[in-house]
Amino acid sequence: MGAARAGEVLGVNIKALREARGWSLSELARQSSIAKGTLSQLEAGTGNPTIDTVFSLSNALQVPVSELLTERSVPEVVLVRSAELEVLSSNAVDLRLLRRLDLADKVLEIYDQRVRPGEVQRTDGHPGLEHVVVTAGVLRVGPAGNPFELGPGDYVCYPGDVPHVYETVGGPVTSVLMLEYPKA
Repeated sequence: MGAARAGEVLGVNIKALREARGWSLSELARQSSIAKGTLSQLEAGTGNPTIDTVFSLSNALQVPVSELLTERSVPEVVLVRSAELEVLSSNAVDLRLLRRLDLADKVLEIYDQRVRPGEVQRTDGHPGLEHVVVTAGVLRVGPAGNPFELGPGDYVCYPGDVPHVYETVGGPVTSVLMLEYPKA
């Protein structure tokens, strides 16, 4: 899915979730701390959201990030081309949603994650668990007060609802991020 199509999907999903709750655009702005004008652009499919914006919407609407970013389909074979994925960026991290899996009692989201050197990504938290596997580089990641240093092949899982950080040690890092949410 190209960036333009991904923006349309995001817009449709935000509007549907907002309306399902009976919220006005103003109420979603209040709940998410995102400007009403920005939300209007996102719903129209013309905005360019950051990671923080999408996570704020996810928290406000109490849904997994993938609920905002994906169309619903259940194909037998799934092929994801990196060049076709929209990139969610922050000062330090680029995320590409590879797949959402709806299981009986949870939702799993799998991301290709790139972390840039020289910056720190701080996140206030969100529901569920974070699972991280480093594929290249060295990453300091985990709860803000006690992050772990991971090298290639290392894995960590920690509660996502606590403030946490992502920071490279040295050069750039590639990793796989899996978010595990309880099903609403």
